[in-house]
Amino acid sequence: MRLATIRTAEGTRAVRVDGDRYVETGFGDVGELLARDDWRSLAESAGGPAHAAATAGLAPVVPAPGKIVCVGLNYRNHILEMGRELPEHPTLFAKYADALIGPYDDIALPAESDAVDWEAELALVVGATVRRADESRAAAAIAGFTVLNDVTMRDWQYRTAQWLQGKTFEGTTPLGPVLVTPDELPGGVRPELAISGAVDGEEVQKSNTGDLVFDPAALVRYVSTIMTLRPGDVIATGTPGGVGHARKPPRYLADGGTLVTEIEGIGRLENRARRS
Repeated sequence: MRLATIRTAEGTRAVRVDGDRYVETGFGDVGELLARDDWRSLAESAGGPAHAAATAGLAPVVPAPGKIVCVGLNYRNHILEMGRELPEHPTLFAKYADALIGPYDDIALPAESDAVDWEAELALVVGATVRRADESRAAAAIAGFTVLNDVTMRDWQYRTAQWLQGKTFEGTTPLGPVLVTPDELPGGVRPELAISGAVDGEEVQKSNTGDLVFDPAALVRYVSTIMTLRPGDVIATGTPGGVGHARKPPRYLADGGTLVTEIEGIGRLENRARRS
């Protein structure tokens, strides 16, 4: 099953994707839908108003997650690219909902940064409340997967040893276009999918989500040890090699530049950077 959040004149609506139609589920967004224990059956049986997919505007698939937990240095090739050793534990940082934009919205390129980088990522969306989950409960708590680009202000990220300030500038992080449930993906809750990123038409990142050091179920287990995860929470699982900051010389997003992020079997983000 595929779910999305669309924008309408009356506000956002959670929809089930039926081919070229979006069928309303009766909930305001996908996060609100996932808060119901029976969200799957509600979405499957929904028969609300339908919208043409070609003309509907897409919001972030979860517009206001309670938590956005991000993982740094989680692809083997990216870790080696950055000159680091494979980690024993996940590197975690946070992002806030104000950073999120829709899958085709403009990225707000902040005037305060001259080093805006890209990070194509697989994101998982939590579909059940879990704390201190074992592996099986962690896997069962994954509602599905979507696409995220952790657009990063590198000059702000590295001002201090803490990364947060470079990771959550407002209006910079596209999320979507849809949530895909694990049963539709090869590998299920540990999907093995081609992931890529392109800047101004040039492919700059290319890998497979099977290269993750800590897979999605392992991340849910680890993070739920620290805090309660709730429906609609998002975990961004990390980026593969090919980021602009690691290039020699470094390369960054420019005003008017295009950023395309794609994951096989899930979908594609297409965003233009605009100086804010």
